Amino acid sequence: MRLLSRMFPAALVAAGLSGSAGAATLAATPDQPLQALLDSARAGDVIELAAGEYHGPIRIDRPLVLTGGRAAVLDGGGSGSVVTVTAPDVTVRGVTIRRSGRDLQAMDSGISLQKSAERATIEDNRFVDNLFGVYVHGAQGARVIRNVIEGQRGGRLSEAGNGVSLWNAPGVTIAQNTFRYGRDGIFTISSRNDRFVDNRFEQVRFAVHYMYTNDSEISGNVSVGNHVGYAIMYSNRLVIRGNISDRDRDHGFLFNYANYAEIDGNRVTGGPLDSVVSSAEEGSDDERGMLPEAKQPQGRPNGPEKCVFIYNTNHNRFRNNWFERCEIGVHFTAGSEGNEITGNAFVGNRNQVKYVGTRDLDWSRGGRGNYWSDNPAFDLNGDGISDTAYRPNDLVDRVLWTAPSAKVLINSPAVQVLRWAQAQFPALLPGGVIDSHPLMSPPPRRAVEGAR
Repeated sequence: MRLLSRMFPAALVAAGLSGSAGAATLAATPDQPLQALLDSARAGDVIELAAGEYHGPIRIDRPLVLTGGRAAVLDGGGSGSVVTVTAPDVTVRGVTIRRSGRDLQAMDSGISLQKSAERATIEDNRFVDNLFGVYVHGAQGARVIRNVIEGQRGGRLSEAGNGVSLWNAPGVTIAQNTFRYGRDGIFTISSRNDRFVDNRFEQVRFAVHYMYTNDSEISGNVSVGNHVGYAIMYSNRLVIRGNISDRDRDHGFLFNYANYAEIDGNRVTGGPLDSVVSSAEEGSDDERGMLPEAKQPQGRPNGPEKCVFIYNTNHNRFRNNWFERCEIGVHFTAGSEGNEITGNAFVGNRNQVKYVGTRDLDWSRGGRGNYWSDNPAFDLNGDGISDTAYRPNDLVDRVLWTAPSAKVLINSPAVQVLRWAQAQFPALLPGGVIDSHPLMSPPPRRAVEGAR
């Protein structure tokens, strides 16, 4: 087969089966050792896997294409990484990859891309029961596209791996994948210039988890029913645009020491979890990365505790985002400075803002603020801007946040008189968040029906 293929390289190129002159298409069957065939291949060869089960682990140390159909299964036998790639310009396409080892320190993965595996393409595969789906260990310019990545189920969440883990790998694109189960969908640390776009995440802890990753993009992703949608930590100059957090449990967005980011056109919503949680799911609630509706704390929305949590986060621009049906719309704390928060919609949150601090913060700029669904405002001149400023918090709120036990007095006549007095005499209001130019109607919200 090999000899015959090399006799007609021009025909193979014309047929689109080879990427370079002299390259061959080599057929693999389950009854022959796959590693031996890989070791005998030349740069640019295409290895086509017939249907059946192939035993790993395997190693690819030269540029080639490994392809097949979903019925072609690479099985790691529960030991090490199923596929380890050490050569540049390798493509793995269209196969099922399953049963890596479970060694967290060794980062056992469905596919492990080593630093030398630059420009690798991992596309249209299905990953099942691997500790980590894809580990990008410094492989610059790698692409992980249109895969279904389902992590291991059962056991402790802390002992699970991530769908894709990325370390110090600039210029990586992770796009149009579906992630289920395991710890985090995508976890990145110490990298830059990466793009995570149009992915979907279900039943994980964090959909996207950023650590020390700068000058990168997160756009068009959908997180449904996870613990946290997007956790952005210790990262600078990000573009976070057009993402959806739909019924995530704790936070839609979490920002910790994240600076100089553009956060634009994202949506966080709470709502019923019926379409996300199945009573037939295996494992504990924490293993599935969500709480069933019956176990949600009584009296709170079936959605995030906080639409967005901002902690020590500076000089960011939050524009045109939609935060709906959370326990807290935005929790803003710990000395965050220089943030622009305008053109956003805060809709139906139990508490629109939780801010514990002494500074005065005006969440409007250039005569334009945000939309607040609980703002009983008037617009006599019809310019779309409320005639009066909006204050989401009063002195009683601050007392309750600093001394939660005081909530037993919330319905007392004294507290009611204090709140009435503050409403009548705004000078009594404490420092904190004010929107001096609140919007009368919300900005257009992005549709999520097609993403669910």
